[in-house]
Amino acid sequence: MKFEDDGINTLTSQVVYRNSLSPSQSPYRLLDPHGQEIDWANDFLDLQHVRGLSSYTLRTYAFSLLHFVRWWINPIPQPLSELKESNLYEYVCHQLRTEPKPRPATINHRLTVLRGLYRFHFQTDIPKGGRDLSHTYITRSPLGYGRPRRATGTFRVKQTAPVTLPLSAAEVAQFWRSFRSFRDLSIVALMLLDGLRSHEVITLKLEDLCLPHTQIRVHGKGNRERVLPLPADTIQALQNYLRVERPLTNSPYLFVCLKGRHRGRPMNSAGLRSLFRHHRKQSQVPQANPHRFRHTFGSDMVRGGVSLPALMHLMGHSHIHTTMLYVQVSPQDVWREYRRAIQSRIPLSPPITNKRTSL
Repeated sequence: MKFEDDGINTLTSQVVYRNSLSPSQSPYRLLDPHGQEIDWANDFLDLQHVRGLSSYTLRTYAFSLLHFVRWWINPIPQPLSELKESNLYEYVCHQLRTEPKPRPATINHRLTVLRGLYRFHFQTDIPKGGRDLSHTYITRSPLGYGRPRRATGTFRVKQTAPVTLPLSAAEVAQFWRSFRSFRDLSIVALMLLDGLRSHEVITLKLEDLCLPHTQIRVHGKGNRERVLPLPADTIQALQNYLRVERPLTNSPYLFVCLKGRHRGRPMNSAGLRSLFRHHRKQSQVPQANPHRFRHTFGSDMVRGGVSLPALMHLMGHSHIHTTMLYVQVSPQDVWREYRRAIQSRIPLSPPITNKRTSL
């Protein structure tokens, strides 16, 4: 039996979620074809769990390892100690030949996870093997002074920075009108007016709401906590959802399923993706997704005069360079700023012409 997505054997391993494990173990586990745990992969996941990585990040690590394991054991299982940099080259070539082809960022993330995995077990970098895939480049101080020095980089796929433009006001309004439930309006409002990520929305709990003080507590990446203000529109949608729509349930999570056999259970990532797919089709706004809303929030805050350090806190970033990546300037903004600058500058004097005087 073949793995339909990428042509590799699925009789091998799988990722399972076990919430009943000890606090020192990752809930995501890799199993072999016989249902036995793959120790070298799960020990590494346990380390990341103890480090405090979020459940979302642990899941990403687990599925990155799963993709590699399914390739590494096909057709004959090999020990991890046999891994070489030349094998990574073959692994990347395999990914580029498969459909759907992964993004360069996905490929590079898988390589980073594998290098961390190897260092964890063998306290050294992956040996080169038959080919030297490293490359050298010249680097110097960011301020431009000092002597240039030669540095060595590891094998990676060239990755260009994506340019994600924010949604226009008309697109936001068109998407907003497609919603018919206060729960869904609350979710979109939190993304669009507070810049929340998808997993930050679905992991919100009732205790995180402080409506009398118009605040909400958000648990972001790396378990970093931040308190954000709630606009009046968001508060109104949340109050209507809690009073009218939210079913009676013991779930501590804020957003739960409203109907079907999962009614009252916490909303998950798959349900959120399904919600956005449905409303993109209904509203005819194909660019509407949680990440695009986050970019729109960042751009709106910059246009409104919010400083970058304040925006860094609002978006839950640990480095201001990450905030800069989210703030994209649209061509309309460029021309608007250009016209304002041209109009405010010192006007040019008309050219002086030398006229010949007649004698």
